[in-house]
Amino acid sequence: MSGKVALITGITGQDGSYLTEFLLAKGYTVHGIIRRSSSFNTGRIDHIYRDRHETGVKLFLHYGDLCDATNLITIIANVKPDEIYNLGAMSHVKVSFDMPEYTADCDGVGVLRMLDAIRACGLEKSCRFYQASTSELYGKVQEVPQSETTPFYPRSPYAVAKQYAFWILVNYREAYGMHLTNGILFNHESPRRGATFVTRKITIAVARITEGLDKCLYLGNIDAKRDWGHARDYVEGMWMMLQHDTPDDYVLATGETHTVREFVEKAFAHAGTTIKWIGETGTVNEVGVDANDESRVLVRIDPRYFRPTEVDLLLGDPSKAKKVLGWEAKLGFEGLVKDMMTAELAMVRGETTDPEAPRP
Repeated sequence: MSGKVALITGITGQDGSYLTEFLLAKGYTVHGIIRRSSSFNTGRIDHIYRDRHETGVKLFLHYGDLCDATNLITIIANVKPDEIYNLGAMSHVKVSFDMPEYTADCDGVGVLRMLDAIRACGLEKSCRFYQASTSELYGKVQEVPQSETTPFYPRSPYAVAKQYAFWILVNYREAYGMHLTNGILFNHESPRRGATFVTRKITIAVARITEGLDKCLYLGNIDAKRDWGHARDYVEGMWMMLQHDTPDDYVLATGETHTVREFVEKAFAHAGTTIKWIGETGTVNEVGVDANDESRVLVRIDPRYFRPTEVDLLLGDPSKAKKVLGWEAKLGFEGLVKDMMTAELAMVRGETTDPEAPRP
């Protein structure tokens, strides 16, 4: 068993919850930073959290924020982590256009605060740091597929902030000899994905339509192409990066790309419905109907969901991670959709609980 101590920002999110499960299974003591909220926001980790008054507790939560340097220094000084996984962020691309200043402060300068906190606590030689970077850095892609050497062309305030985070981490790694690693992760999803992200938005709507609770799914650009994997595979890749003695930057991806349109078709097919597209392709007049009853419109395009600047194609080249770390994605596109739809239908039918659902 490990005996190591890990600190995770963003522990209540999709990746944080899977990573926590993974590290606890390896014998880690895990500390997580959560933001104070008037409503409960720990649904994804409630099943593994135990009251700290019990014996043998290995998971501890601390109130904090990536925008509060003093708070971060205090937590890191007290926890003295061997590994830090910085997963916390304002992570919604579309919302970053509405909140650009906060996104820059949290996702960009927040990383600088974390790095300086490590140094202020005298842990720069002992603590290994993982930064959740993103394929959104590639934006208006300069080559296909995208690798660690592909030039960045960010197309959102979120991606611009993440580019600052990427390069300040590289700079501190080279300037101070710290073990700092960027994981450039392409889209990774799961039943724990936030409900406002397109894949989960699709599975929720399809499940509710199937059960007669909703009638139509509204989407933006359905022809955007993404490289989608399962979050459970990707958090293992994060851990593998920090076990490598030499810090570096790695792309994690499946090496396959699919459109949002394909995701919709597969999700409905899993629920027993075949989608037929009618109307001019790629316009707001295109609709998805039930192939067995074309009067039943199931998918419509809403221009409010278009981004001001779109990222049309993301396709990752994970060959470096496979060669150096031995990592590769286990679950492909169809397996991902199946896993998400199976879980979604169970939640809609009341057989399981949605981790994002409010507590009674």
